[in-house]
Amino acid sequence: MSETARAGGCLCGGVRYELRGPLRPVVFCHCSQCRKTSGHYVAATACPPDRLHVLADATLHWYASSENAERGFCGKCGSNLFWRPVDRGRVAVTAGTLDTPTGLEASAHIHVADASDYHVIADGLPQHAGPLPAGTDEQ
Repeated sequence: MSETARAGGCLCGGVRYELRGPLRPVVFCHCSQCRKTSGHYVAATACPPDRLHVLADATLHWYASSENAERGFCGKCGSNLFWRPVDRGRVAVTAGTLDTPTGLEASAHIHVADASDYHVIADGLPQHAGPLPAGTDEQ
């Protein structure tokens, strides 16, 4: 995990953010909600909420996607930006919204039991039927 600050934002520029401090490696989520919000699956890093600094939020909206979590997106261009559990112990940030270079690496696939029937995962990364095992997703 890198200590470098990284910037990112949505397609139209209405939402800009900076992540400060170490980030979790990128995890690919194949749950049905991530598939619906992205059109395929979500690639996300994560950090404690105090390391996410929203610099521009003119178009940022939050959607309660379940009883347990909400998703942040741009209300103008539709970019899928954030996911956070209701307890807000961490915030996941979609890796594709980070400015490059990110310096991040992918580490695993989660919720592969929900992956779409057309998708074959063949990159050799660990695959988990559900969430990351306990102790690996604090950030």
